[in-house]
Amino acid sequence: MKASAAIAAWLLLFASAAWAWEGKVIHVADGDTITVLTEDKRQVRVRLWGIDAPESGQPYGRQATAYARELAAGQTVRIEEMDTDRWGRTVALVHLPDGQTLNGAMIRAGLAWVFLRYCNRPKICIPWAHGQETAKESPLGLWTEKHPTPPWEWRRK
Repeated sequence: MKASAAIAAWLLLFASAAWAWEGKVIHVADGDTITVLTEDKRQVRVRLWGIDAPESGQPYGRQATAYARELAAGQTVRIEEMDTDRWGRTVALVHLPDGQTLNGAMIRAGLAWVFLRYCNRPKICIPWAHGQETAKESPLGLWTEKHPTPPWEWRRK
Protein backbone atom coordinates (compact mmCIF):
# COMPACT_ATOMS: atom_id res chain seq x y z
CA MET A 1 0.00 0.00 0.00
CA LYS A 2 2.84 2.40 0.84
CA ALA A 3 4.48 1.80 -2.55
CA SER A 4 1.27 2.64 -4.42
CA ALA A 5 0.88 5.86 -2.41
CA ALA A 6 4.46 6.82 -3.27
CA ILE A 7 3.84 6.10 -6.94
CA ALA A 8 0.63 8.13 -6.89
CA ALA A 9 2.45 11.05 -5.26
CA TRP A 10 5.24 10.82 -7.84
CA LEU A 11 2.71 10.77 -10.70
CA LEU A 12 0.97 13.84 -9.31
CA LEU A 13 4.28 15.64 -9.04
CA PHE A 14 5.26 14.58 -12.54
CA ALA A 15 1.86 15.55 -13.97
CA SER A 16 2.02 19.05 -12.49
CA ALA A 17 5.61 19.52 -13.67
CA ALA A 18 4.54 18.58 -17.20
CA TRP A 19 2.42 21.73 -17.34
CA ALA A 20 5.30 24.06 -16.48
CA TRP A 21 7.69 25.48 -19.05
CA GLU A 22 10.12 28.36 -19.37
CA GLY A 23 10.29 31.26 -21.77
CA LYS A 24 11.31 34.88 -22.14
CA VAL A 25 8.77 37.68 -21.63
CA ILE A 26 8.83 39.63 -24.89
CA HIS A 27 5.73 41.80 -24.40
CA VAL A 28 3.60 43.09 -21.53
CA ALA A 29 0.15 43.99 -22.87
CA ASP A 30 -1.28 45.10 -19.53
CA GLY A 31 -1.17 44.30 -15.84
CA ASP A 32 -2.40 40.74 -16.29
CA THR A 33 -1.41 39.72 -19.83
CA ILE A 34 2.06 39.00 -21.20
CA THR A 35 3.57 37.31 -24.24
CA VAL A 36 6.27 34.71 -23.69
CA LEU A 37 8.70 33.35 -26.29
CA THR A 38 9.22 29.62 -25.85
CA GLU A 39 12.49 27.76 -26.44
CA ASP A 40 11.12 26.59 -29.82
CA LYS A 41 10.40 30.24 -30.76
CA ARG A 42 6.61 30.16 -30.37
CA GLN A 43 4.94 33.27 -28.96
CA VAL A 44 2.42 32.37 -26.26
CA ARG A 45 -0.02 34.92 -24.89
CA VAL A 46 -0.39 34.33 -21.15
CA ARG A 47 -3.16 35.64 -18.90
CA LEU A 48 -2.14 35.80 -15.22
CA TRP A 49 -4.23 33.29 -13.31
CA GLY A 50 -6.32 34.31 -10.29
CA ILE A 51 -5.95 38.08 -10.60
CA ASP A 52 -7.57 40.94 -12.49
CA ALA A 53 -5.65 44.16 -13.08
CA PRO A 54 -7.18 47.51 -14.06
CA GLU A 55 -7.84 47.89 -17.78
CA SER A 56 -5.70 50.30 -19.80
CA GLY A 57 -8.33 53.08 -19.83
CA GLN A 58 -9.15 52.59 -16.17
CA PRO A 59 -7.46 54.41 -13.25
CA TYR A 60 -4.19 52.62 -12.42
CA GLY A 61 -4.27 50.64 -15.67
CA ARG A 62 -1.10 52.30 -16.97
CA GLN A 63 0.62 51.90 -13.60
CA ALA A 64 -0.28 48.19 -13.49
CA THR A 65 1.13 47.70 -16.99
CA ALA A 66 4.30 49.62 -16.13
CA TYR A 67 4.85 47.60 -12.95
CA ALA A 68 4.31 44.26 -14.72
CA ARG A 69 6.74 45.43 -17.41
CA GLU A 70 9.30 46.47 -14.75
CA LEU A 71 9.16 43.04 -13.09
CA ALA A 72 8.85 40.75 -16.09
CA ALA A 73 9.93 42.29 -19.41
CA GLY A 74 12.98 40.54 -20.80
CA GLN A 75 13.00 38.01 -17.94
CA THR A 76 13.07 34.26 -18.32
CA VAL A 77 10.03 33.07 -16.39
CA ARG A 78 8.49 29.72 -15.53
CA ILE A 79 4.92 29.36 -16.72
CA GLU A 80 2.77 27.05 -14.61
CA GLU A 81 -0.32 26.45 -16.72
CA MET A 82 -3.58 26.45 -14.80
CA ASP A 83 -6.18 26.74 -17.56
CA THR A 84 -6.99 28.03 -21.05
CA ASP A 85 -9.46 30.90 -21.35
CA ARG A 86 -12.26 31.32 -23.88
CA TRP A 87 -9.91 33.31 -26.17
CA GLY A 88 -7.39 30.46 -26.21
CA ARG A 89 -4.86 32.18 -23.98
CA THR A 90 -2.81 30.16 -21.53
CA VAL A 91 -3.88 31.11 -18.00
CA ALA A 92 -0.97 30.64 -15.63
CA LEU A 93 1.06 31.40 -12.58
CA VAL A 94 4.09 33.31 -13.82
CA HIS A 95 7.14 32.55 -11.68
CA LEU A 96 9.76 35.31 -11.78
CA PRO A 97 13.51 34.62 -11.42
CA ASP A 98 13.48 35.94 -7.83
CA GLY A 99 11.04 33.20 -6.77
CA GLN A 100 7.86 35.25 -6.47
CA THR A 101 4.95 35.07 -8.88
CA LEU A 102 4.11 38.06 -11.03
CA ASN A 103 0.48 37.37 -10.10
CA GLY A 104 1.13 37.81 -6.35
CA ALA A 105 3.49 40.75 -6.86
CA MET A 106 0.76 42.66 -8.71
CA ILE A 107 -1.65 42.13 -5.80
CA ARG A 108 0.88 43.07 -3.11
CA ALA A 109 1.69 46.28 -4.99
CA GLY A 110 -1.98 47.23 -4.98
CA LEU A 111 -2.20 46.98 -8.76
CA ALA A 112 -4.58 44.02 -9.12
CA TRP A 113 -7.44 42.32 -7.36
CA VAL A 114 -7.67 38.69 -6.40
CA PHE A 115 -10.16 37.47 -9.01
CA LEU A 116 -12.36 35.42 -6.69
CA ARG A 117 -14.44 34.10 -9.57
CA TYR A 118 -11.40 32.16 -10.81
CA CYS A 119 -8.98 32.03 -7.90
CA ASN A 120 -10.01 28.62 -6.60
CA ARG A 121 -6.88 27.24 -4.94
CA PRO A 122 -6.98 28.25 -1.26
CA LYS A 123 -3.27 27.50 -0.75
CA ILE A 124 -2.49 30.26 -3.28
CA CYS A 125 -5.55 32.52 -3.07
CA ILE A 126 -5.74 32.97 0.72
CA PRO A 127 -2.21 34.44 0.97
CA TRP A 128 -3.02 36.65 -2.01
CA ALA A 129 -6.19 37.85 -0.26
CA HIS A 130 -4.07 38.75 2.78
CA GLY A 131 -1.66 40.60 0.48
CA GLN A 132 -4.58 42.49 -1.03
CA GLU A 133 -5.81 43.49 2.42
CA THR A 134 -2.33 44.70 3.36
CA ALA A 135 -2.14 46.80 0.16
CA LYS A 136 -5.62 48.16 0.90
CA GLU A 137 -4.76 49.08 4.50
CA SER A 138 -1.43 50.71 3.54
CA PRO A 139 -2.91 52.06 1.05
CA LEU A 140 -0.92 51.16 -2.08
CA GLY A 141 -1.68 51.61 -5.77
CA LEU A 142 -5.34 51.54 -6.69
CA TRP A 143 -6.22 51.34 -2.99
CA THR A 144 -5.29 55.03 -2.61
CA GLU A 145 -8.67 55.70 -4.25
CA LYS A 146 -11.68 55.80 -1.97
CA HIS A 147 -13.77 53.37 -4.05
CA PRO A 148 -11.69 51.74 -6.81
CA THR A 149 -13.76 50.00 -9.47
CA PRO A 150 -12.83 46.37 -10.07
CA PRO A 151 -12.09 45.66 -13.75
CA TRP A 152 -14.93 43.14 -14.07
CA GLU A 153 -17.38 45.93 -13.11
CA TRP A 154 -15.62 48.50 -15.31
CA ARG A 155 -15.85 46.17 -18.34
CA ARG A 156 -19.62 45.76 -17.83
CA LYS A 157 -20.14 49.53 -18.21
